[in-house]
Amino acid sequence: MNSVRFGEKLITPSKLLCIGRNYVAHINELNNTIPEQMVVFNKPNSCISSTLSAFHQERLHYEVEICFLIEKEQLSAVAIGFDLTKRDLQSELKSKGLPWERAKAFDGSAVFSRFIPLDGIDINQLQIELFINSMRVQCGQVSQMIYSPETILADLKSYTQLYDGDVIMTGTPQGVGEIHMGDIFLSRLKLDGKTLIEAEWVAR
Repeated sequence: MNSVRFGEKLITPSKLLCIGRNYVAHINELNNTIPEQMVVFNKPNSCISSTLSAFHQERLHYEVEICFLIEKEQLSAVAIGFDLTKRDLQSELKSKGLPWERAKAFDGSAVFSRFIPLDGIDINQLQIELFINSMRVQCGQVSQMIYSPETILADLKSYTQLYDGDVIMTGTPQGVGEIHMGDIFLSRLKLDGKTLIEAEWVAR
């Protein structure tokens, strides 16, 4: 089983719960419709990787996200995460009205920074940004989400059991795109302009 890092501990999530279409600008850039209810899909533990891959049977797209760790059915820690996507396959499956887990839940499709505790952090003021090769390509904050982290948590708890160590991925802001091998990804999680987490990956 794969793990994520929280302080000095390794945590093994039973599942990753992912929210789609949670930023209006991102919905528009993919020509999707604003959903009438929350879009949720799951990734299994086998998706977790420390490697940011550029290819898995086809070229991959990046989606940077604010992610939360669950403890006692509450949000306990926060991190930067990547939801890697087979965009061509996803588009094909969607056009046929089919589920698109094959485009989202493949091995290596979830990459995380370390998690830090939420003690003293105002979740509603969190902001995430992503730079590729020193150019900022994504920037989003909780206040821009259609569904806030607390709303997401309540909705998930209404129909599924959340176990300690599970991770919620809250959706991606505008600016997604293709990963190229060798690209340098630098992401920051900020609170009121102060960087809480900075993490770098080289796409392989």
